Amino acid sequence: MMKPLSKLRIAALGLGAGALALGLAPGDTARLTPPAAAQTAASDLDRVVGALRAISTMKADFTQTDRQGNTLRGTMTLKRPGKIRFDYGKNADFLVVSNGKSLYVVDYEVRQVERWPIGNSPLGALFDPEKDVKRFGKLVPTGNKDVYSVEVRDPKKPEFGMITLIFVKNAAAPGGLQLTHWVALDAQNNRTRVALSNQRYGVAVADSTFTFTDPRRSARRPG
Repeated sequence: MMKPLSKLRIAALGLGAGALALGLAPGDTARLTPPAAAQTAASDLDRVVGALRAISTMKADFTQTDRQGNTLRGTMTLKRPGKIRFDYGKNADFLVVSNGKSLYVVDYEVRQVERWPIGNSPLGALFDPEKDVKRFGKLVPTGNKDVYSVEVRDPKKPEFGMITLIFVKNAAAPGGLQLTHWVALDAQNNRTRVALSNQRYGVAVADSTFTFTDPRRSARRPG
């Protein structure tokens, strides 16, 4: 039996404040003068923001793994502005979905719904990358010129945790960068990794994808 999402915690998906770090090889950074290094980091951060903002719609398979090694799989659907859905399959007893205004964790097993304003979600870097990534993100060396790692976190709100987004150069992806996975660390130091695969961009996605049946009113879940 799958664990209720309320036990997995929302941070398992990186649904909190995050940190973005972009990848320069440590040696490259050392060879640059401080102004040049700062300028390069800013340019790379702009590139990541541009790649995120270039995604109008996206579908991908995901694998979610917590620090104990427990793994869940499903499908992620993203649509701008601010809509996202993590579907764990028809037999799952929970769902994570944002309608563009609020993020909901729906637990059908115990018939509970938890709600967060999008602005309080670590996935804000995906919802509004220009605001969250540029304001709270920093570039982190990866040692690989084709890999960008960005950490995002709000130092004034440590309770939101931290998220690290990893991008790989891919000419077929929007902005030339493909989001491959992220790692979320919540305020209790619980670590969760979400890996993406089979990314599809520009697909048709109906707004009804981001609705759900409220289990507090009905025992049925959406198909």
